[in-house]
Amino acid sequence: MNLLAQTENAANTGPQHVVVSPAGGTGFDVLLEHLLAACVFSVVGIVVFVVCLILAEKLTPFSLIHEIGEEHNMAVSIVVAAIVLGISVIIAAAIMG
Repeated sequence: MNLLAQTENAANTGPQHVVVSPAGGTGFDVLLEHLLAACVFSVVGIVVFVVCLILAEKLTPFSLIHEIGEEHNMAVSIVVAAIVLGISVIIAAAIMG
């Protein structure tokens, strides 16, 4: 078969539509799967974040809430802010893979 006959045969077969998705489903199924994964990772990240803050509260010899809320201790506020940012970066990196 020559090249012209091959191109005519390929042209006569008609249009072929192929949907390729990484999860093997339709676009809506993939969207729902990704939304579910995002919700699960968000909940897990928030739970880990709260557990780390409670752990930081328990490990300090004083109450972080008392020092920040009632005593207005700026040094403790900066340390807690650093803890919050550090935990957030670690959780975000774990979620992103």
